[in-house]
Amino acid sequence: MAGVPQRQLPYAVRFEWGLDGARAVVPGADLAVVVDVLSFTTCVSVAVDRGAVVFPYPHRDAGATDFAAHHQALLAGPRNTGGLSLSPSSLRTAGTLERVVLPSPNGSTISHELAASAPKVVAVSLRNAAATARWVHAALPADAVIAVIAAGEKWTDGALRPSLEDQLGAGAFIAGLANAGRRGFSPEAEMAAVSFGAARPRLTEMLRSCSSGRELIDAGYAGDVSIAAELDDSSAVALLLNGAFRTP
Repeated sequence: MAGVPQRQLPYAVRFEWGLDGARAVVPGADLAVVVDVLSFTTCVSVAVDRGAVVFPYPHRDAGATDFAAHHQALLAGPRNTGGLSLSPSSLRTAGTLERVVLPSPNGSTISHELAASAPKVVAVSLRNAAATARWVHAALPADAVIAVIAAGEKWTDGALRPSLEDQLGAGAFIAGLANAGRRGFSPEAEMAAVSFGAARPRLTEMLRSCSSGRELIDAGYAGDVSIAAELDDSSAVALLLNGAFRTP
């Protein structure tokens, strides 16, 4: 269990990495913010732009098919099988999109766990970072505690690999809070915002050149990276309600 320093008390805006980080800083928070730019939360943003709802679910869980059937939703599959997948492009081009279960090893898994413990959960990407910050500032009191979780990636042994794209997505949201007048940022949160400010003039280049971006481009998914780089193109907030992300 994390001690008090790892919980980033008494700061009102906190920033941590991965599922263990979420377990450290979300208790006592009024809002948990999940950031997984390549690609879960970008997928969520694209889907809610279309009026769809997205059910987060753990990756490679044998119960996903039954879960999707229970919720009368389509189950997204791997990128390389065609159809709906953890590819923003697949969600943007789908003929119809109403209800989808979208498993992923990082952002979706974290969101699924937080659904049972956090009072409110939102999915943030670069596409909706500013819009979500504005919504938070209008909907939550000035002293609300906000825990921002960058999902990160995983090494082959399951260890967390902090990822540049998620730091920038979290930083964009945190910078939006600061611009709206929020106060009480932990040093970790402040530095995420600083990194976004430094990267913003070259944001698309940064996403295409970082490890995760290059991995997707090499696999033939350059379009997914381009969608992820659509800074503030969406005004739709993705709030977790009744187990699914949707517009509030």
